[in-house]
Amino acid sequence: MSTLPKRSEVPTENRWKLEDLFENQKAWDKTYDELKVMKKKASEFEGKLNTAENIKAIFTLEDKLSLEIERLYVYAHLNHDEDTTNSTYQALVQKAKKLSVEISEALSYITPEILSLPEQELDQLIEHPDLAPYKFTLQEIKREKAHVLSKTEEALLAQVGNLSQAPQQIFGMINNADIKFPKIKDENGNEVELTHGSYIQFLENPNRDVRRRAFKAIYETYGKQKNTIAATLNANVNKNIFYSQVRKYPSVLEMALYGDNIPKEVYTNLIDTIHESLPLLQRYMKLRKKLLGVDELHMYDLFAPLVEEYKWDITYDEAKKMVEEALKPLGENYLTALREGFDNRWIDVYENEGKRTGAYSWGAYGTHPYVLLNHNENLNSMFTLAHEMGHALHSYFSDENLDYRDAQYTIFLAEVASTTNEALLMDYLLKKSTDPKQKLYLLTYYADQFRTTVFRQTMFAEFEKIIHERAEVGISLTPQELSSIYYDLNVKYHGEQMAVDKEIEMEWARIPHFYNSFYVYKYATGFSAATSFSKKILEEGQPAVDRYLSFLKSGGSDYSINILKKAGLDMSSPQPIRDAMNIFEELIEQMENLTK
Repeated sequence: MSTLPKRSEVPTENRWKLEDLFENQKAWDKTYDELKVMKKKASEFEGKLNTAENIKAIFTLEDKLSLEIERLYVYAHLNHDEDTTNSTYQALVQKAKKLSVEISEALSYITPEILSLPEQELDQLIEHPDLAPYKFTLQEIKREKAHVLSKTEEALLAQVGNLSQAPQQIFGMINNADIKFPKIKDENGNEVELTHGSYIQFLENPNRDVRRRAFKAIYETYGKQKNTIAATLNANVNKNIFYSQVRKYPSVLEMALYGDNIPKEVYTNLIDTIHESLPLLQRYMKLRKKLLGVDELHMYDLFAPLVEEYKWDITYDEAKKMVEEALKPLGENYLTALREGFDNRWIDVYENEGKRTGAYSWGAYGTHPYVLLNHNENLNSMFTLAHEMGHALHSYFSDENLDYRDAQYTIFLAEVASTTNEALLMDYLLKKSTDPKQKLYLLTYYADQFRTTVFRQTMFAEFEKIIHERAEVGISLTPQELSSIYYDLNVKYHGEQMAVDKEIEMEWARIPHFYNSFYVYKYATGFSAATSFSKKILEEGQPAVDRYLSFLKSGGSDYSINILKKAGLDMSSPQPIRDAMNIFEELIEQMENLTK
């Protein structure tokens, strides 16, 4: 068994170049000390935010403080993630975090003070030529006004803030600390530990008995906790209703969408369009049943491998070459930026002792983005590289083209660029593949992404919508009610090709996302938008590429929905989701032809 290298043993070319953020810790310390002094200036403008001159001055100071604390925090965190056992950087992260809180507190009077201005005065400031760079910020502050309460009420709500975390914290303790799953027998008859982490591996096990045992064991365990977990979910729904009513929103859903200014139709359209596409999911279930060679398809068969694990070794250098080839349709500008990332150490490539797991893209405005990988030589790692470079180049183009304030894009947009890269890579690999076994492996990999990211997340989104709507009209959410809603949705989505096992009615009890309400729909809309973009890029060529690059360069300079609209995607219409469904249908057809 090969041992992991220590951080000091990792070759320079495989590490990210953090000197581009700060030359060394001495430079970091110097900036930290300057910020401690600079934040004191914030108080000079308190009580004076009624002129364009003072508002411009405080916004300029806010930008400077925010950008510098971001640089400090990112540098400390990236160093910490290289080797999480290094106590120097653990301390540096804490130091940056503490200063960040102090800066937020020092600037916290800005929004309430501007909001207290008479409407006419605020409108004049929005149109003031000296405040042109801050027009969108001021419009956003004005948009909030209808839902901001008096100073005393806001102070009271702030105190309630800690209480409002309770449902999520209690669920977290039940789910991560207290719940204990039984041991189950593996394919060799050995008693093995069932955990959150091993559950999905058991569901991917080729042995059907192992899958069934894991499935039954996990939901029987949740079934024993159903009253407690129903109470925590109920508390979360009631908390949401409390805030929506106090802040005068028509519903919890509209409150959740308000922050990103997303029309309600985006949410309802997603659900309606997926409903009309359910025959496609059910056709895929029928194919899954055939490929697994079973009389009945059960819920525990959904993650079972459809083709024997296809062994495909892809080195990091090969992965970079293939990603670059796959992204050629995006044009030379995009490829130049991609190569810059590959050649100038934006990426921390391999695992080492103490390195943080997973992958992400992160950075600070004014410096190129950084990408953390833990690269293995397989297909999954190549897709991760394409995905994270999608995020990185979204940030790169936004930062290149916009001021700091406008460059930050929303979570609603965040997954679009990364998933577009994955869709283009998949198209490239499928067109290039001549081995039927390899092709089927790729097709099942992609079809399962549609199933888990679009259909499953939309089903989650529909469950959240139903339970909130019922609670809003006074229907109590008993464990039986929650289980019945959830079971019926599974039947509706999977259709008669599937034997919907009774145990699945308890799945709602193990989904942590339900405590971050009305969030999961973004996975489905992001995936659909990306699939639609990639389809247009491949079919239309340059005009679609130009629209897509304009999207990457728009950052957060407008509302997310408008940014996508300008790039040719109207997420309040069913079209982007239908485009994605057309691709899903093509995948199923190709799989059906390969397995005739």
